Amino acid sequence: MAYVYMLRCSDGTLYVGSTRDLARRFAQHQAGEGAAYTRRRRPVELFWSSECARIDEAFAWEKRLQGWSHAKRVAFAEGGLDAVRGWSAAHRRRSPDD
Repeated sequence: MAYVYMLRCSDGTLYVGSTRDLARRFAQHQAGEGAAYTRRRRPVELFWSSECARIDEAFAWEKRLQGWSHAKRVAFAEGGLDAVRGWSAAHRRRSPDD
């Protein structure tokens, strides 16, 4: 079993990671033993997570989510893939009058 997860940092940013042991990894982030990014932005809270069958799947999702904007990550966490289907930079730049 593996997990992909998002942490909300103390400055409001979202950190995305993957792991085989979510509880242990979260504890590492909280203790300042995780990534340098979260070490400077503690405390962190678990914002979203999903279970994957294999670590390579979790890692692929991690890389996919890391490429998304903050707003798209939040929309995905709150509404799943349907919430971001068709979401692209070009789509968001269109004015409401187009």
